[in-house]
Amino acid sequence: MPELDATLRPARFLDCDHPSIIALARSLTRATPRETSIALFDWVRDHVVYVPLPPADAHDFVASVVLARRWGYCVQKAALLAALGRAAGIPSRLGFADVRNHQLPEHMRAAMGTNLFTWHGYTEFLLDGRWVKATPAFDTGTATKAGVLPVALDGANDALMHPVDPRGNPYIEYVRERGDFDDVPFDAIQASIRELYDADVLRAAWAARAERLGT
Repeated sequence: MPELDATLRPARFLDCDHPSIIALARSLTRATPRETSIALFDWVRDHVVYVPLPPADAHDFVASVVLARRWGYCVQKAALLAALGRAAGIPSRLGFADVRNHQLPEHMRAAMGTNLFTWHGYTEFLLDGRWVKATPAFDTGTATKAGVLPVALDGANDALMHPVDPRGNPYIEYVRERGDFDDVPFDAIQASIRELYDADVLRAAWAARAERLGT
């Protein structure tokens, strides 16, 4: 289908033709696209540590860079997952929404000035004729620390962040859909970040975290 070409090709940030992306995708390919999508999702969710800080440098959003570092925030992890999907022959794209974390730690709320995360990113796979949303953001360790269940993908149903925690308390609220994209809309994301947050504070926090985790 010609309209699906863009969801299978390399893009500026979704460099699915990079040797490291191709090698990992091949190692995780299973008997069916659905089984492959689950294997890819599980790997990105748990082998790339979640960091709740958006970088300001475009280079940091490139899928192969995220794979080499093994850490990143939601958009970076979604870009990696989409690139792996394309490398495995599964039409893949990115979806975005503004979400509100009702259990955001107070120190993060103070730093951000809000509990709203703009342009939260997730991956969409075309499986059995429908686009399935998959959010690999929180690794199992992060979810456990937060007292919530990890997001799980079955290849048939959307795998989004949970609206409530296991105790029934409000957790993640999707408040605005941003649509789907064939590549990371870097400029739009950065513009929203500058509008909503103190960009200097986030940039300093990113630099400190990068120094600790390694660039």
